[in-house]
Parts: sequence; structure tokens; C-alpha cells
Amino acid sequence: MLKGIPSCISPQLLKALHEMGHGDTLVIGDANFPAASCGANSINIRCDGQNATDMLDAILQLFPLDTFVEKPVTIMGKMDIHRDLKCPVWDEFSDIVTKYDERGSNAITFIDRFSFYEAAKHAYAIVSTTETAFYACIIIQKGCL
Repeated sequence: MLKGIPSCISPQLLKALHEMGHGDTLVIGDANFPAASCGANSINIRCDGQNATDMLDAILQLFPLDTFVEKPVTIMGKMDIHRDLKCPVWDEFSDIVTKYDERGSNAITFIDRFSFYEAAKHAYAIVSTTETAFYACIIIQKGCL
């Protein structure tokens, strides 16, 4: 047991977070995210029973966001067919980022679904959650302490 480590952070995830270097990216995927195919060259860490927002909050307690880039946080944007769909999870993501980074929502960008999948292919690790909110996929880029 370790002190100060959120209970949803598994030993495998803690190891991956520690191994990551400056500029490496981590995907937190929702229940529908194709982690196996997008992350064929990445570590896939199952976090069943966890939602994406709780995982983001727990990870950012340990993980500095990159300050060498303007937007170290990338959220999967909506497809045109879902343009009217409400995505309250995005507000939660923004609130969590703001809690840990002084840039707040200015540290966040959105990219379309297929560009997100391409970016995910280059991630160091993918955290697979059982999040059911729509468009609850996010990529974070690690910074320096």
C-alpha cells in the first residue's frame, strides 16, 4: 500500500504513469473506445467499473500536464450527426483540468473522432474505462515536474 495514491489507480497504471516521459500521451477511453485496435502499440490498462472523469481526476493528481505545448488536453469532438447532442462530460473534464492546471479550459482542444483515433495510435498507454457518457474520450500529454 502507498499513501496518497487514489484507489482507482491500479499498480499497472501507476507503473505506466511513472514510466512515461515528457511529451508522452495517455488516452482515457470510454466504454465504446476501440482500445485494442487503436492501441496495438500501446499498453492497454483496463479500469472496469471506473468512469472517465474519476480517472482523469485521479491521474492529474499525479501527472503534470505539458507546459511546452499550448493544448496538452485533447477531447474527442462530436460527429456531425450528433451536433445537437449534449455532452456534459466535457464540462466535467474542463473543471478537472482547471483544478490541476492554471490554464484551465484554455489547455483543452477538440479533434474529430477519426483524428482522435489516429492520435491515440501514438499514445504510450490507453486507460479503458466503462464510462457510458457520449464522447467521453480524452488524451492528456505529460509534462515535467
